[in-house]
Amino acid sequence: MKKISFLLMTIMSLSLSAKQKAEPKVPTEADMGAYIMVYHKDCDHGLHMALSYDSYNWTSLNNDRPVIAGDSISEQHGIRDPHIFRGPDGGFYLAMTDLNIFAQREAADRAGYKDAPAYRTTEWERDGKRYGWGNNRGLVLMKSFDLIHWTRTNLDFSKLTCPTGITDMHGNPIPWSEVGCVWAPETVYDYEAGHLLMHFTIRMRTGVNLIYYVYMNDDFNRMISEPKLLFEAPMNENGVPRYTVIDSDIIKVGDTYHLFYVSHEKGATVKHATSPSITGPYTLDNLYDDGERQGHEAPNCWKRLGQDKWVVMFDNYSRRPHNFGFVETTDFRNFTMIGYFDGEGSPMKRANFSEQKHGAVAPLTVKEAKALEKYWKKKK
Repeated sequence: MKKISFLLMTIMSLSLSAKQKAEPKVPTEADMGAYIMVYHKDCDHGLHMALSYDSYNWTSLNNDRPVIAGDSISEQHGIRDPHIFRGPDGGFYLAMTDLNIFAQREAADRAGYKDAPAYRTTEWERDGKRYGWGNNRGLVLMKSFDLIHWTRTNLDFSKLTCPTGITDMHGNPIPWSEVGCVWAPETVYDYEAGHLLMHFTIRMRTGVNLIYYVYMNDDFNRMISEPKLLFEAPMNENGVPRYTVIDSDIIKVGDTYHLFYVSHEKGATVKHATSPSITGPYTLDNLYDDGERQGHEAPNCWKRLGQDKWVVMFDNYSRRPHNFGFVETTDFRNFTMIGYFDGEGSPMKRANFSEQKHGAVAPLTVKEAKALEKYWKKKK
């Protein structure tokens, strides 16, 4: 696979992680007994974490304050859409959108404050007419073996010089310097290729959103392939995708890869597709229905430990206040809605947090979960 030598990336270690600990023995599902959930909140654009020992009852770490401040790790002084993945080396891979949608407001609120971050004074990082709503250039990637000590890399896609594979209405190639957004990154492992695969939403200027992917090195600090198209909406008569697709989530069960994504064909709706190959092509499951009739996004599929039962969790941004919805399946053909966090009749409960957005779940050992609880109690 071709190595990218033209991508300049800054690799920095956070002050809280002077050195990674030695890699532990890779735990199996039988070793697991807990879960970690990552999410962000609009009020602070930081990284939040919550724990569960039964996958139903969840408690936020650090009393629902950020465990890592978004303005300490990102170019736009805020992160969104965090995703956590446990790799085959036992490490935790954390990928986030580098974006603060309220930076202009933060600049006004913190005017005159000593040591306040240099928030932008414009609505968006670049001209909204040319690059669209929420435009950004890159992602924040982090890796840890204990969820406490992290390494960090900031990727700026606008510096890529390889072809995007996207053209304008006149057939002229659009370069990466014209990227309008890079959102919602997620990581999965491609066992056939033997590499981490990161997929994410992109938009060139104000065009339609597409799902792209790239292979990453094991340290999660360098691309080892050029970004390529993974999934898009069907084409119209002009050869352009008919609508936007965002927020991809991929999980392998048996020999099948399941892709959950958000279609904007008729509002924001979660869809399901399958493929024998991680990079597709994917076949749409026209029977999938999660029971949610309001606009929702950010699907994340995760397994209940010790059970042949999978949960599709999604962000219902249309509800006030924001909340997550949940459906369960045992066969990926029949999906049962089990409600929202703290909803009437729902088994899903929160102890000390609310208005969480764009979450993702990964398995932990009980020892790892207890160590996290102990660490954040000391940090109180």
